[in-house]
Amino acid sequence: MSNTAAPIAEAVAAGRQAIAVDAAMIAKLTDMAGDFAINFSIAALIFVATLFAAKWASGAARRTLSRVRGFRHDPTVLSFAVQVVRIVVIIIGMIAVLQRLGVQTTSIIAVLGAASLAVGLALQGTLTNVASGIMLLILRPYKVGDVVDVGGMSGTVQRLDLFTTQLSNANNHKIVIPNSKVLGDSLTNLTGQKTRRIEINFTVGYGDDLNQARRVLTDVAGAHDKVLHDPQPWSGVTGLLDSAVQVTLHAWVEVGDWWQTQADLMQGGKEALDAAGIEIPFPHQVAVPYGDEDVMPVVRVKTADDDHADRKATTR
Repeated sequence: MSNTAAPIAEAVAAGRQAIAVDAAMIAKLTDMAGDFAINFSIAALIFVATLFAAKWASGAARRTLSRVRGFRHDPTVLSFAVQVVRIVVIIIGMIAVLQRLGVQTTSIIAVLGAASLAVGLALQGTLTNVASGIMLLILRPYKVGDVVDVGGMSGTVQRLDLFTTQLSNANNHKIVIPNSKVLGDSLTNLTGQKTRRIEINFTVGYGDDLNQARRVLTDVAGAHDKVLHDPQPWSGVTGLLDSAVQVTLHAWVEVGDWWQTQADLMQGGKEALDAAGIEIPFPHQVAVPYGDEDVMPVVRVKTADDDHADRKATTR
């Protein structure tokens, strides 16, 4: 009987020990789950608070920097600085979230240090755009509201951020250009100065009075209320073409008046030349005899009516 009782006692003792271990493990797992739930909830609250803090900090930075003279008159620098403040707040908040979840900051730094080369190569273009955006902010070749030409693409600067420059052209098309291209390509700021020169080329006949044509064009520019008198309007012969003499008109205006004034002077100059009896010739060809002088080739100049007729025949 005693021989049978001993194994039973050992089995009961082992069962009790296993139950105790399981209970301890369950209790430990329960504590860990409870701690993780608490930490996760706090981390979620920190994340939400970070988003609100970033929004508040960017708004506060915008209001504060708007009072500074250097930022108030340059919305490009103001927008860039506000973005930097927002990103810094988000980075600090994300570090706090990771620490709350048990991720050590030193481990993050070690991982980032080990992966820095790979990340740098993978994000080479992006990092180049960021560096170019910082250089554009420092050099300030343009600001929001300026009309610029970058590599043949013209438009009004709408925004400059860390990665791209956004333009809006005359047709209200949104143009997004990487900052590296803006910094590396040729850039023309069409509204970077207070005044801008209008240059219009007219053509007059070889038999017309060139001095009269110059006076007519200069008087048209001088009579326009948007044309500046310092420097005064100028006109002169700038080319001897095949079928006409080129007379160029120069007039200076305020930057904002350039487009409309140029259209007005182009129309007014044409009408004034017509009123003065000065011919604006069109290109023509002259028949030159060759071989037998009695046989001459007939060369006919194609007119706009001929082009229209050709297009109609093609569509048929």
